[in-house]
Amino acid sequence: MLLIKTRRDVLLAPLQAVSGIVERRHTLPILSNVLLEKRGEVLTLLATDIEIQITTSTIDAGGEGEGAVTVAARKLQDILRSLPEASEISLVLEDRRLQIRAGRSRFNLQTLPPEDFPCMALSDGEARRITVAQKQFRHLLAQTHYSMAQQDVRYYLNGLLLLADGSELRAVATDGHRLAYASMALPPAEEAPRQELILPRKTVVELNRLLADSDEPLAIEILPTQVRFQFGQTNLVSKLIDGRFPDYQRVIPSTLNNVVRVQRSALLQSMIRAAILTNEKFRGVRLVLAGDSLKIMVANAEQEEAQEEIEVAYEGEPLDVGFNVSYLLDVLNNTSDETIEWGFNDASSSALLTIPGNDRFKYVVMPMRI
Repeated sequence: MLLIKTRRDVLLAPLQAVSGIVERRHTLPILSNVLLEKRGEVLTLLATDIEIQITTSTIDAGGEGEGAVTVAARKLQDILRSLPEASEISLVLEDRRLQIRAGRSRFNLQTLPPEDFPCMALSDGEARRITVAQKQFRHLLAQTHYSMAQQDVRYYLNGLLLLADGSELRAVATDGHRLAYASMALPPAEEAPRQELILPRKTVVELNRLLADSDEPLAIEILPTQVRFQFGQTNLVSKLIDGRFPDYQRVIPSTLNNVVRVQRSALLQSMIRAAILTNEKFRGVRLVLAGDSLKIMVANAEQEEAQEEIEVAYEGEPLDVGFNVSYLLDVLNNTSDETIEWGFNDASSSALLTIPGNDRFKYVVMPMRI
């Protein structure tokens, strides 16, 4: 049965959108597959890992056949990528095998029954809907996602707190050593009572990858145990992390005795160079701040040393403090503003990085002993 006849890119683009969540190895073999379902000229693609489900569709799928099939997502994607860009492809289903034809190329892939594919069901209960621009929400995630923990026993830290509160939408992520906070204004029509949810790490990573840098709408539908994101032809449903996120407001310093302004690009380049001589386990850099000078120093176990010095605007007390350079590089790489304001109290207290004139972004980082 001829299932699909179309151009390579018509199938590859939606396949790439859904296959990001597919694990290469899984206890359930069918979860390595993508579900292809064709009705008329509409082709729907669906992938899931039980926790997250992504669905997208395309309306340019030719071919007279209709039906559904599940096939290995990564293999199909790799095959399509390897074919010439302008190639015409056909997908033919025969005897539980899917044949991909393009020019003189032929590939036969094993399939699994579509009725066995474990689609997620939407949870019952009252839903709250918020609509924002894709680029605004993507920017919110980009400013915070790098501070999420990875495989922490405190499972609620392996995600991102999303807090809708009146006219504001906030995002907070922390791994216990640093914390990133960002917020955006909600349109007046979207204002609603306070509501908190913790998005899993994988959901945040996929949204950061899939959302466009445009004013196209993103609809966020919050359910009791799930959240659904709808944008363009894509629908992403994710389970929520059940837990209580730490009180981030207690972590952000309320008073700062010493504040320095520094050019972000100059600080970033100096940090990148100094980090060359740190080792993988101990990523410490020493910052010495005095007068209008900031020195960045590194020494490793092989008795190698690096020193960078940049001009800054500083009038406070001299300070000698250590930080994990990876934590500093993360925030500098994910911030686009040219000037950074860095506030300290002393060498043993957490530091606060902000953007002058912008109270919608805060980054707290704990010092380390060097």
